[in-house]
Amino acid sequence: MDELRYRVLRAESEYNSVKKDARVAYGIWLVLGIFGGHRFYLGDTGRSIAMLFTLGGLGLWTLADVFFVGRRVRTVNSSRRAAIMARHGIVDA
Repeated sequence: MDELRYRVLRAESEYNSVKKDARVAYGIWLVLGIFGGHRFYLGDTGRSIAMLFTLGGLGLWTLADVFFVGRRVRTVNSSRRAAIMARHGIVDA
């Protein structure tokens, strides 16, 4: 039982070190949204580069992203958590 608890604590610690914060993502969107900075932060490299070279789709993608950044942060965090838990042999309920 102690080994499982130790693995869970290690996995949670690893997850806490890589999870993204919606407030930070929105802050980056506010300052660097036109260049796709928030997308770089979330690991969406392809979209980030597209936003960088088109100035956020001439601002349209940047404006639309205000509605999608929070959901994207939750999706990225959920995916990262699942991968970390699986790597440590823990099935998340």
